[in-house]
Amino acid sequence: MARRPPGSAFPPSLPQLLIEEAVRGALREDLGRAGDITTNATLSEEATATAVLSSREAGTLCGMGFARTAFALIDPRVEFEAFAKDGETISPGQDIARVSGNARAILSSERVALNYLMHLSGIATYTAKFVDLIKDTGARVCDTRKTIPGMRAFAKYAVKCGGGANHRFGLDDAILIKDNHVAVAGGVTRAIEAARAYAGHLVKIEVEVDGLEQFEEALAAGADVILLDNMGPELLEKAVGINGGRAVLEASGGISFDTIKAVAQTGVDYISTSKITMAAPTLDIGLDIEIA
Repeated sequence: MARRPPGSAFPPSLPQLLIEEAVRGALREDLGRAGDITTNATLSEEATATAVLSSREAGTLCGMGFARTAFALIDPRVEFEAFAKDGETISPGQDIARVSGNARAILSSERVALNYLMHLSGIATYTAKFVDLIKDTGARVCDTRKTIPGMRAFAKYAVKCGGGANHRFGLDDAILIKDNHVAVAGGVTRAIEAARAYAGHLVKIEVEVDGLEQFEEALAAGADVILLDNMGPELLEKAVGINGGRAVLEASGGISFDTIKAVAQTGVDYISTSKITMAAPTLDIGLDIEIA
């Protein structure tokens, strides 16, 4: 077994149970009450075919497990041969997989397989573009909870395939005190103290601030992570200097391809943006039957 360099991470992964549950639901939605009537009307039960999945543009691949599962759930005898892995950079015209077996099964699974591949590869590709822009800094790109309902685990998996990092997965795995929490609680310090009294010792506490006064208050109250919301590079640099490495700093708000480099150069640890999961265009991937 190959050894990993010290400090390197294993490739991102997803439980097969989650993939199968999602794909099964997607197939049920697509097949409806009568199945694929077009395919069943035009092809015999015995017809076989071989098809190639290929990328029509450059990007970062994600979703191969979903594609494989889509074909397998319709017919376990369909053979799926992968030529690329999730997280790999792919080129226009590159073949990423070949499927062969019952033609009805292949064509009835095609759209679900491609939908997952195109959507998740789009997120991975968009993330990789942000990551590449700040690769020479110490900052990392991370996602948010702004995801399509029911797709969060998969979208966050795609972010990791694109080289990004994951923020919290839900409301239950970390405390993030937002401006509305602060307003109702009666201030930054009160909110952090209440959260500290409530949380277990393994739960991190992050607080959102919108100025240096709130930032210093959050530091004094012992926040583990401080989210610097909608601050320009000049304010971010001041916050980094005041912080002195005490808390993890996350910048957010107004992040784009044009602004992320300047934000990263201020010395913040993380830059979060919902764009990588909510604004990523799909990656064009197609399936074509091989004609003998």
